[in-house]
Amino acid sequence: MKLETRNITLALPKEMLRQIRVLAAKRGTSVSAILKEKLTALIQEESDYGRARREFMEVANRGFDLGTHGEARWTRDELHER
Repeated sequence: MKLETRNITLALPKEMLRQIRVLAAKRGTSVSAILKEKLTALIQEESDYGRARREFMEVANRGFDLGTHGEARWTRDELHER
């Protein structure tokens, strides 16, 4: 399945553009292909981070069952005794 594409105007420093063109030539690909690959990875990374954060927050908001039924049967001093 071919995705619909759009052209964009991108402003890059001249030296960066030169370097990316050289890199693309060495890899036998295009500047567009390299940018697409890197942007896809960035989107995936952000998506994975967002999902992991949501899952963590769900667990954190539920709390953890420590078997105390919400009642601490010890004092701070007892916890810190050596």
